[in-house]
Amino acid sequence: MNDACARALRERAERVLPGGVSSPVRAFHAVPGVPPAIVRGDGAYLFDADGNRYIDCVLAYGPHILGHNPPEVASALREQLQRGVAFGATTEIEVELAERIVDALPSVEMVRFVNSGTEAAMSAVRLARAVTGRDVVVKFDGAYHGHADALLAGAGSGIATLAIPGSPGVPAAAVAATMVLPYNDADALRQCFASAGDRVAALLVEPVAGNMGCVPPQPGFLETARAVTREHGALLVFDEVMSGFRVAYGGAQELYGVMPDLTCLGKVIGGGLPVGAYGGAARVMEQVAPAGAVYQAGTLSGNPLAMAAGCATLDLLRRGDAYARLEMVGERLAAGMRDAAGGAGVSVAVNRVGSMLTPFVDVEAVTDFAGAKAASAERFAALHETWLEGGVLWPPSQFEAGFLSTAHTDSDADRIIELFAVGLSAKTKVRA
Repeated sequence: MNDACARALRERAERVLPGGVSSPVRAFHAVPGVPPAIVRGDGAYLFDADGNRYIDCVLAYGPHILGHNPPEVASALREQLQRGVAFGATTEIEVELAERIVDALPSVEMVRFVNSGTEAAMSAVRLARAVTGRDVVVKFDGAYHGHADALLAGAGSGIATLAIPGSPGVPAAAVAATMVLPYNDADALRQCFASAGDRVAALLVEPVAGNMGCVPPQPGFLETARAVTREHGALLVFDEVMSGFRVAYGGAQELYGVMPDLTCLGKVIGGGLPVGAYGGAARVMEQVAPAGAVYQAGTLSGNPLAMAAGCATLDLLRRGDAYARLEMVGERLAAGMRDAAGGAGVSVAVNRVGSMLTPFVDVEAVTDFAGAKAASAERFAALHETWLEGGVLWPPSQFEAGFLSTAHTDSDADRIIELFAVGLSAKTKVRA
């Protein structure tokens, strides 16, 4: 595969961007090869400056559930661009997106827009602490809720990929009130709340983990989270930045029938533009300034371009058979991977929820971060290299979920499976 332009861009980038990137996982530190120099996206495909085409299973790490540049979203952006991009005032399109979110998510009556998932999680934690008058936040090992200091304890995603222990620059005091439990361990949850429940402000959980790879909740786990928080007066906060509007129109809370007190959103609701949001019952959200005393603000929050893209995206998802299509292609891909692994005599755990999917090589099952870390990083690196050279762009980390869009076809899934079979027997090369 030609990568001359990619190598040249990497050299330029490393002179002006730390590590040559604006977000760590993009640097390909865990896999061989050079990050491609992407110039455009169209449907399920990305095209780079070297003339290569890729089936895209990164999808900007989740936002592009309709594929790249869907005409209706592009049209909405052009129309808003002609009107203006930022006003420092409430706009009708902002209210319209909020109305769509409230209508879709059964637990949300009011929503506040921010500019990233990090801001959403950070703000939800602040609100939970104010509402309860408590300080302790409980999260799960391998769960990444953005890069706010207090939430980098036991984080997954790039932290796990780069083997960074939390992060330098985070003072011990910032994580002193953060408790970390194993994901999917209902007994650990009960024990934690039995001993410290009266000090816990919030239990923060990805209802479908995506930053240790895709790890679904075990039966009863989310129900236990709901029960112990309710019993001890803590708030249950679902981080649905990744799963919101992706695993179902009403998110994981609709899929699993468990209602949180607060929900964090991002990715899909901005149609690929920077966005975040947090929401919940009116009695809780009305404590956010200026309605209440809990302060949070943002110059570009509710940015009209992101709001327009979000409205267009949700409208397309609400109509037609988007989720049926995502389920069909997702199951085709997962089943094909399992069949290929069986044919090769290799143990592979293929975790999937809707259009989120991760294969873990050399393990039988993955239900938590310890299980994800037990998978072979070397085999994943070889698999990723095979995909990349064969024209499939997969997240360059074992600890990031892969994604599908409504633009992906059966033939796209079959090509990914074909290369997966080849990659299971590949050997890792030295990183370029």
